[in-house]
Amino acid sequence: MIQDNLILEHYGLNELNFETIKSYRDKFAAVKPNHPWNVLETKEFLYKIGAWGKARDTHKEGVTLAGLLMFSEERMITEVLPQYFLEYRESDVQGGWNERFTSQDGTWSGNLYDFYFYVTEQIHKHQQNSEIASSLVEVVTNMLLHADYNGEGGLTFEYNQHSCVFSNPGLFRIPVDKVFITKMSNLRNPHLFKLFRLLNLCERSGSGLTVLHDKWESYGYKLPTIDQDVYLKRTTLTLPMSFLEGQKEIENLKNATLSFNSNTGNKTEDVESTVEFVEKRSSYNKVENSYNKDKTPLIEELEGLNRGVIPVIKGDNPYNKEVKSYNKNKYSYNKEEIPISNLEDENSVLWNLAEIARRKKRLSPVKMEEVIVSLCEQQPLMLKDLAHLLDRTPDGVRNNYLSKMLRKGKLQLKYPEQPNHPKQAYLIEDHKREE
Repeated sequence: MIQDNLILEHYGLNELNFETIKSYRDKFAAVKPNHPWNVLETKEFLYKIGAWGKARDTHKEGVTLAGLLMFSEERMITEVLPQYFLEYRESDVQGGWNERFTSQDGTWSGNLYDFYFYVTEQIHKHQQNSEIASSLVEVVTNMLLHADYNGEGGLTFEYNQHSCVFSNPGLFRIPVDKVFITKMSNLRNPHLFKLFRLLNLCERSGSGLTVLHDKWESYGYKLPTIDQDVYLKRTTLTLPMSFLEGQKEIENLKNATLSFNSNTGNKTEDVESTVEFVEKRSSYNKVENSYNKDKTPLIEELEGLNRGVIPVIKGDNPYNKEVKSYNKNKYSYNKEEIPISNLEDENSVLWNLAEIARRKKRLSPVKMEEVIVSLCEQQPLMLKDLAHLLDRTPDGVRNNYLSKMLRKGKLQLKYPEQPNHPKQAYLIEDHKREE
């Protein structure tokens, strides 16, 4: 197996996605604001975190395998690891897919860092229970850290109403019958672990699956299962999201109803009849998904107003006072750009069009896409501009909306042949023809 600290001497900084590196550095600075590495040049910073390597005996240097997986792009990664593949999908009750997101889309980097934050955004969007969501994120992290990226089949995460299924190449390095009871940690990719650990996204306690098993048992869920295919060398973890024959709910109902009757003098027969009814609901799912079903028409407040003549909002506007921290910590290669904090002053049309997104933090994906289209109809907009107007993080806007809209043809890139162009912007086809 290839070690993740392998130095790829023919892969330099040009093979990395600088937008991903900037996002990582921003998060690192937020977690460790006073750390001395924050002032280092890009190459030296990558060396400190283990994404860049130097061979002392030969004096050769280059990106490490861990750095390539974390910060490069799918095309370069598959040159070194031909079987590399990432996939997230949401299935519906009919067996179809509501959403599918893969490293081969060509609309995003395809690296582990961006995949992690896309998937975790989806988990928190669909899962209201914060403890369950936290557990699912931890499993995603472990899957990325323990996968054998030289193996076949790639990494897949399937989310549906009844279960979450995680599958990746590579077998457990400890006996399968011990994984839910041991606290042993045996990392396959220690340098990848370091990259995640520096952002406080994981810890080396070795108790992840043990805690997961106990948590599922405490909720009364059907217990997690692990399937290892020794021939294909793949591991699949299934987390049921339904209760074990309704026993947890029945027990809670009995306790609550008995307590109520002891205070009110109600008959015990009432308790028994109620429990009998509940027992018939064998697989009741207690944790509801948080899909947004709101069908209110988009931007009702702007109805009847023609685009381009929307008046400026006067008086105290709390949204105009919010300035994102990433505007205050620009890297040197952004110095020539106009500060996006001026958008609300220089272009009130854009600011007003995006007001509903700033005001409603749980706007449905359909409505958000309509807002983005209305903004890009006015002029080509860069990622940071859109993030500022919508009051969302750049990673969230790109992974949750822009990537999908590019795949569907709703948006175009200003520089389609140069995805990492420093002035890359999103536009509609009409703007592309005008240019």
